Amino acid sequence: MKGRRVASAGVAVVLVALVAAYGGPDAYAREPAPDAVTTPFTTGSDTAAAARGAKLAAIGNCVTCHTATGGQPLAGGLPLQTPFGVIYSTNITPDDETGIGGWSLDAFARAMRRGESGDGHLLYPAFPYPHFMHISDADIGSLYAWLMSRAPVNARAPHNELIFPLGFRPIMAVWNLLYLHSGAEAAPSPSSEAPDVARGRYLVESLGHCGACHTPLNRLGAERRDLALQGGTIDGWDAPALTGLASGPTPWTQAQLVGYLRTGLASAHGAAAGPMRAVTRMLADASAPDVEAIAAYLLALPSGGPSVPEHAVASPPAFAPASASAARVPVSTAPGNGANLFAAACASCHAEGAPMSIDGARPSLSLSTAVNADSPRNMVRIILEGIDWHESDNALFMPSFANTFTDAQIAELANFTRERFTSRGAWPSLDAGAVAQFRKDGQPR
Repeated sequence: MKGRRVASAGVAVVLVALVAAYGGPDAYAREPAPDAVTTPFTTGSDTAAAARGAKLAAIGNCVTCHTATGGQPLAGGLPLQTPFGVIYSTNITPDDETGIGGWSLDAFARAMRRGESGDGHLLYPAFPYPHFMHISDADIGSLYAWLMSRAPVNARAPHNELIFPLGFRPIMAVWNLLYLHSGAEAAPSPSSEAPDVARGRYLVESLGHCGACHTPLNRLGAERRDLALQGGTIDGWDAPALTGLASGPTPWTQAQLVGYLRTGLASAHGAAAGPMRAVTRMLADASAPDVEAIAAYLLALPSGGPSVPEHAVASPPAFAPASASAARVPVSTAPGNGANLFAAACASCHAEGAPMSIDGARPSLSLSTAVNADSPRNMVRIILEGIDWHESDNALFMPSFANTFTDAQIAELANFTRERFTSRGAWPSLDAGAVAQFRKDGQPR
């Protein structure tokens, strides 16, 4: 389940008109009912299926999206920020009253493939059923078996907070007619495709729903399939293009991409942050061959758009390893103070020769996608939010500086870092006002 962007109230008016034109709530009923799932999983008692479902759920990132901060796993309530308002994820534990405990396997399949809840109401595509419609019967059954084996939690999700009149769910009947079939079909696998690449294609297009973040959306919140996996925006972060990974200025290798997907770190490329950090945490529990297949497919994708920004390295940073007291040095607020800000807050980890860079295998900032990106969005968001600790041996950590530096200081720090570690120069658009907007984008609405 992913956040949505780029819409207006005028879109809602158009949808209402389309609902009237297509016959209102009955429009969806004209679609043929999906075929029943024939795989013989009917309860959560099939332990082998449930174990397989757990691995598949890790690829689908189910726990992350269906768990509120501080809440019970899979009990829902996580607010998903969209340009249309806030949508709260639902309870998918086997609770009879507030979850899916009363759903049959076929009802579960309809929700996954058609966006139709167990009681018949239509779901919003923040739940990515346009991708899940491609999941096989066997995988649907395994996911169902796993979910039904979880502990039931009685928890009702808050009401969605959508702009008028998008709370009127029959509107989604028209959206489905427009995009659920012709606009969201998975490309068929070529007969000559290697088995691991074909498996990766299936996982990326279906359960992994990578395009929900990494593909730009149109004004109605549907993926632009002509720009599939060429980059998007999610929850105020830029999701980079997944095309041409093997042919960029610093090409990814299979080992690097698998390592990144399972740990959130690639020594030649950078660390996962923002929404991608949660994805890598889940993929650590996925089947290793499946993650390897995902990497194989992504590396087989040709470049589909603008070239990846050159990792153009400037002269080597001249910062000596910072002492332990460096972070406590008072920092001037005078303009042009990016070097002092870096020395005080960043050099102990990111300066050339710093112990954390040597012993911790941290990639050079000259290789960072965020530092090299055309947009400063991700660089600023990382400085503001950091990377939270996850209490594991291979966990990455970076403190948040949101309450440490002003918007002007963050702009100076980010621009200095880009100038110092690359030859691309400062971001012309990055100033205190831009940082203030990025800061606002990251706050709950």
